[in-house]
Amino acid sequence: MTKEQILWEISKKLVPYPAALSRMEQIAKSIRAGEAAERVWLLEHPPLYTSGTSARAEDLFNPSGYPTYHAGRGGQWTYHGPGQRTAYVMLDLQRQHGSAPARDLRAYVQALEAWIITALASFGLRGEVREGRVGVWVINPQTGGEEKIAAIGVRVSRWVSWHGVAINLAPALPDFEGIVPCGIREYGVTSFAKLGINASMADLDHALEAAWRTVFGSTPSALSPVELTPGPVEFA
Repeated sequence: MTKEQILWEISKKLVPYPAALSRMEQIAKSIRAGEAAERVWLLEHPPLYTSGTSARAEDLFNPSGYPTYHAGRGGQWTYHGPGQRTAYVMLDLQRQHGSAPARDLRAYVQALEAWIITALASFGLRGEVREGRVGVWVINPQTGGEEKIAAIGVRVSRWVSWHGVAINLAPALPDFEGIVPCGIREYGVTSFAKLGINASMADLDHALEAAWRTVFGSTPSALSPVELTPGPVEFA
């Protein structure tokens, strides 16, 4: 695989969060050691909440008693669950990737935002970013209000990125009421389904692949299946 290619992986089964965290960390170390390829890992999690480095205990309500995990990424509380496409991005940020120059974390986050916005555009959705509010937002045509359709949370270890983005295709939106999403109380959360867009997860994956070429300037490899055998699960 050339430096211009990125390995794309997909998990068809729900991936427990501890298993995903452990795998990401190991891959990030292997990328830094030159022993593994950069990659994008597409998956879904069972219902759960994760806390970033800025999370506040009072922003977790969790009436359903879902498991919670300390993610170690930036940001605050985030929900993951079926119907949400999570894309974990593991790149060597010591080299340039498309519009993101080497060793520029702000530019990398902006490239992730542009990646999501470009993918959303293929479904007729206008994604936008807002100063001081991480993630990608759309306007609810019924209310005129802004609602969040995608979350971004990254971690960088020795200039290798891990964690990534989560896009709401058709998750159970009431589950977001178990937290203050990303610490923002004033705005709601939306999804493709809520906006009346009938798209499959495969449709979204295809749009993400096409948008990757536009933003990051590299060619995704063919999707490789990844299925993990979960070990013991510990809740935070």
